[in-house]
Amino acid sequence: MANQTKDDKPQEPNGGSEGIPAPEGAANLIDTDYVIGQDNITASPMGIDVDLHGKVFMVSSIVILLFVILTLAMQAQMEPIFNSMFSFLTTKLSWVFLLGANVFVILALVLIFTPIGKVRIGGAKATPDFGYPGWFAMLFAAGMGIGLMFYGVSEPLGHYGTAMGGITMGEDGLRTDWAPLGGAEGDQQAAISLGMAATIFHWGLHPWGAYAIVGLSLAIFAFNKGLPLTMRSIFYPVLGERIWGWPGHLIDILAVFATLFGLATSLGLGATQASAGLNYLFDIPDNNLTLVLLILGITVVALGSIMLGVDKGVQRLSQLNMGLALLLLVFVIAVGPTLMIATGVLENLLGYVKNLPALSMPFGREDANFSQGWTAFYWAWWIAWSPFVGMFIARVSRGRTVREFLIAVLVVPTLASVVWMTAFGTTAIDQVISSGITEVQDAALELQLFTMLEHLPLSAITSFVGIVLVVVFFITSSDSGSLVIDSITAGGKVDAPKPQRVFWALIEGAIAIALLLGGGLGALQTAALTTGLPFTLVLLVGCYAIVKGLMSEPKAK
Repeated sequence: MANQTKDDKPQEPNGGSEGIPAPEGAANLIDTDYVIGQDNITASPMGIDVDLHGKVFMVSSIVILLFVILTLAMQAQMEPIFNSMFSFLTTKLSWVFLLGANVFVILALVLIFTPIGKVRIGGAKATPDFGYPGWFAMLFAAGMGIGLMFYGVSEPLGHYGTAMGGITMGEDGLRTDWAPLGGAEGDQQAAISLGMAATIFHWGLHPWGAYAIVGLSLAIFAFNKGLPLTMRSIFYPVLGERIWGWPGHLIDILAVFATLFGLATSLGLGATQASAGLNYLFDIPDNNLTLVLLILGITVVALGSIMLGVDKGVQRLSQLNMGLALLLLVFVIAVGPTLMIATGVLENLLGYVKNLPALSMPFGREDANFSQGWTAFYWAWWIAWSPFVGMFIARVSRGRTVREFLIAVLVVPTLASVVWMTAFGTTAIDQVISSGITEVQDAALELQLFTMLEHLPLSAITSFVGIVLVVVFFITSSDSGSLVIDSITAGGKVDAPKPQRVFWALIEGAIAIALLLGGGLGALQTAALTTGLPFTLVLLVGCYAIVKGLMSEPKAK
């Protein structure tokens, strides 16, 4: 099955690479007759070059276009359908998401401490394509930027409020409250601690565990084993040559669906927050028309970034965004309750570790509203995002060791999330407790960030920076997502014609618009859950495949 090479010369992947560099140094190539792009359709209709995997592209695009058309044409009928699907998935199958996410984290942590960690992505002598600053910026901006902006204030504040409220029981003997675990009724300090632990739980190791496993799997099978950069390649140890047939087509199609709907959820949240912020600052009407115009406008800007490419487009925008995000973070720490934030970082991290086993438990949960309505949705959302983020970070991580990759992808963003959530969450909670500013707590989710900033100096400037951040995160997500989906639907080619990426960027915007108009936030959440469920099962099989693939790789010296 495998073709072991032990010399230090670059080995050419079988059949050519189509943009995938040959391994540098020793690598364990998979011996297959498949040539990247051999099932592709190449043409130049009206002078526009296309290079597509016929079956994956056609099935994916037709199904998605039908979904968009039906959702827009039957808006009134779609909302109750989305609501009932959301209820079923969160109440009956939440344990699947919780169990799957635990497996990804545990596997990633185990791999860090095993000899497998010495394997280098791209061959034993490979060198990194990007320096640490650019690499970290792209990892973080692609991973969860919009989410941090949307939930940075609202989630810590929300969990604190529900924890303080304690447990309430319905007539059927089941809990009706949304408090995490057992709550902390009347205990202000305990409620803060539990609320922050629950928030960090949702933005810490678990989401990045899914990203890390997918990203590592794709990187190893593409850069070390010479297979196409598509999801099907991960499953070669399980399916063998059948990955080039319909089993592989279905895996890639599912990855396209998961990526598109996971992205649409984030883009929809971003547009909702940007619209609310514009209304808050400039009295621009916060309605469907504004949402549609925002999505269209940002999609157009994303198209410009796409045409520039990864080096000039995504990397520069990601670095810009990280710079602005860092400035906003430093500002909030400096003018907010600085001492509380500084001491809170370590306290919240310890609280997270202490509550992690209970929060991650898939079975026997009494806090059904929290574990199903919050955690299950988040895990589905992250897993739906994992093909996109995983493939993107795989593309930019060549030359890193497995240990270096996993620490960077798993630990660094988790620590950054702890600092971000502590800064914004503590500031908002302090405003409620110390200053009695209840409007922060009472504001709509998408407005809570701006309401919190209003009660700090330079609010007009910082709120505008907040809107810019949401918009640029939106652009980088759309850009990176288009890159990834194009690679999947182009049969694993990473240098496919740019018009195809333009097509997928337009489709992402169309789905976000369709979901917002067809059912609002509930529809966005349902879309993430629906595509996240089957992909969770796919990735659990992928865990076995990546371990098997890594065990055959030579270790870097």
